[in-house]
Amino acid sequence: MVYEANARVRDPVYGCAGSIFHLQKQVSDLQAQLAKAQAQVVNMQCQQAHLLELICMEMGQSPQAISPPQQSLDNFTHNIPMSFLYDDNFGSVWEALWT
Repeated sequence: MVYEANARVRDPVYGCAGSIFHLQKQVSDLQAQLAKAQAQVVNMQCQQAHLLELICMEMGQSPQAISPPQQSLDNFTHNIPMSFLYDDNFGSVWEALWT
């Protein structure tokens, strides 16, 4: 109750709701940054796999002889928290990734 009273003194209109909104916005922003970083990691891993395949083709080896870590890509796709992807706030983040 003391925290709520102090929040109401600092912000008479919103009180604790203003603080909660600010924290929720920070969480949303951090989730978007995390999703962007994860997408960049997957992109780099795909580029690495493609480069490795080209090198193997040049050397006359089969790409299966030297395989990239596919397990990390599989783990990545299963560990994405999908709940925040449906939030309207992230449309601009995803558009920036693919342009």
